Amino acid sequence: MPSDSTALRDLAQDLGVSTEYWGWDGTRKDVSDSTLHAILAALGAEASDAADVARLRAERDRERWARTLPAVTVLREDRATTVPVHVEHGTAVSAHLRLEDGERRDLEQADDFTAPVELDGTLRGRARFHLPAGLPLGWHRLVAETAGGPVEADVVVTPARLTIHAQYASRRAFGLQAQLYSVRSEGSWGIGDLADLRDLAAISGARHGADFLLVNPLHASYPIPPVEPSPYLPVSRRFTSALYLRIEDVPEYRGLSEKARRRVERLRKDAAAWNRRTDRLERDEVLGAKLAALEELFAVPLTPGRRALLDAYRAREGQGLEDFALWSAIAAAVRGTPEESRLQDLDADAVEQARHDLADRIEFEIWVQWMLDEQMSAAQSAARAAGMRIGIMHDLAVGVEQVGADAWGLREVLASGVGVGAPADQYNQQGQNWDQPPWHPERLREASYRPWRDMLRTLMRHAGALRVDHVLGLFRLWWIPEGNSAADGAYVGYDHEAMIGILALEAQRSGTVVVGEDLGTFEPWVRDYLVDRGILGTSILWFEYDDEGRPLPAEDYRTLCMASVNTHDLPPTAGYLAGAHVTLRHDLGLLERPLDQEQAADAAGREEVLDVLRREGLLGSGDDLEATVIALHRHLARTPSMLLGVSLVDCVGESRIQNQPGTDEEYPNWRIPLADGEGRPVSIEDIATDARTARLLAAVREGISPR
Repeated sequence: MPSDSTALRDLAQDLGVSTEYWGWDGTRKDVSDSTLHAILAALGAEASDAADVARLRAERDRERWARTLPAVTVLREDRATTVPVHVEHGTAVSAHLRLEDGERRDLEQADDFTAPVELDGTLRGRARFHLPAGLPLGWHRLVAETAGGPVEADVVVTPARLTIHAQYASRRAFGLQAQLYSVRSEGSWGIGDLADLRDLAAISGARHGADFLLVNPLHASYPIPPVEPSPYLPVSRRFTSALYLRIEDVPEYRGLSEKARRRVERLRKDAAAWNRRTDRLERDEVLGAKLAALEELFAVPLTPGRRALLDAYRAREGQGLEDFALWSAIAAAVRGTPEESRLQDLDADAVEQARHDLADRIEFEIWVQWMLDEQMSAAQSAARAAGMRIGIMHDLAVGVEQVGADAWGLREVLASGVGVGAPADQYNQQGQNWDQPPWHPERLREASYRPWRDMLRTLMRHAGALRVDHVLGLFRLWWIPEGNSAADGAYVGYDHEAMIGILALEAQRSGTVVVGEDLGTFEPWVRDYLVDRGILGTSILWFEYDDEGRPLPAEDYRTLCMASVNTHDLPPTAGYLAGAHVTLRHDLGLLERPLDQEQAADAAGREEVLDVLRREGLLGSGDDLEATVIALHRHLARTPSMLLGVSLVDCVGESRIQNQPGTDEEYPNWRIPLADGEGRPVSIEDIATDARTARLLAAVREGISPR
């Protein structure tokens, strides 16, 4: 390590790695040199001394001149730019743009008086060409005609601003927020599924006037048990977990033989017993039963029409689907064996052998994803038919497991040796390590951001809206080197113009509203930027304060956001009002201050909010718990926020938290079935006629109605 770390820190900043940051307590904190070394190594810029730093800087400059065109240029439709073209000095060069529709646009050359640079004994010169404002949205190809032949690269033109949400400016929208796996019906197999999603959307839309239904990420889990309970730690963010399939809704169910049908019915009968449990969900048992049933269904021959639809789905999802199915087949084959360690580093020979040996299982995995795609389509269709203006709002997790389909299939654009997390904040004072491999900023750019685009296209295909968890991660992510504590990391920056721009482009094309979860530590300009691009933010009632630390008045809430009373990382309102979150964090050793101090501070904060409701005349001194929950939502309905989310747990009186951040097995995160305040299971059939649910949703609907 160099004795003077100035050069190291300068290099880190050149590569978008912050060498300092502001903590939640308002103090500036320096990132240690050892952390910077580890993160630079993960970026492919390993530096042990000042000479290494100088060499790396020279190599980066050389690479820029050696490349004819940048890998990709992402620009807004309302802004012009120029693109550099590096060629042998003194040779002729021209450029044109080939648009998506095949149209050719010749580009004018711009002045560039940069002196040539000697590279391997040859002078390299730089020309520039104008990319004018007003180009059509889309993925185009820039073609540079050089003495050595044509060279091509992507040009992505993105919307200046998303406009899908504009229709809710005059008549705001409200909807339900639910953890789908926890919401079961008489037809469920112990876990809430896509048929339950369809029915819950239909009920909330047709009977209560809701406009959307936000659910947890439905991303793919491990292909066979055991599976990770957290929906925010999948093996793939692009594809979907087989847990959510409704077996009886698969069209091939009708073609089962009598003997096969009886086997499936026995599996269903055994699984149905789990629908009445309220202590814990049994994902592994449910997945095992569903896989056994799906194998029976997969054996039913497809009709020619069904085969054509499968082929169309396969062609649309392309290589990403093939890679996902291949990894899933290998993972299922080696699960629980000594060969499972192969998943850490699948070599080319093993992959080719698997394509041959596991061909049937690969076809099965593709077929399962097709079934999931069809059932998600049915859920969105039902939501819109029930009168929802938005429909299903899907959720995009921050990342994936370190060993999984995406970690393998996207390995060229992910960083290794680090995990994603969050520094300490007032809600988790030890920080968090989610242990997820982050996008490698430069490699993702080299791939023209196509992995990001392809994932968004799949997720938005059947979504009226998409919630992006930790949208701040499209600006910067907290990288934690392997072996470090969650607090010992650093922020690594991303090209937010490209990441947000492509998100906006794909959303505009699919008609998808985008909501960014923009809570946590961030710089003030970030929210302004999201507003400028038409990305909705997130406001949680308990977290909204003015500059003087007082609860934010309803009229001062942001317009371009989705507001709600709580979030899945807090207890339902019944539990929050009782201070259950403080007690739980104390029991789990997650507090820095003594329990009585935390309880006093938390109680004082809650009372400040309730005092606002009393002053507004929404809450009386003798009001019970249900009246308090309704008053909190009436208060939010007075805000100008464009969307208002109502948690299903608040509708039915549940008090247990779904997830306690910073824990793993210490608490049954993501495994709590939906129940009422008395601990009785609540099914979709119950929700359809539940008076308490009707009262809360009616209060919200009346509150946001135009006056």
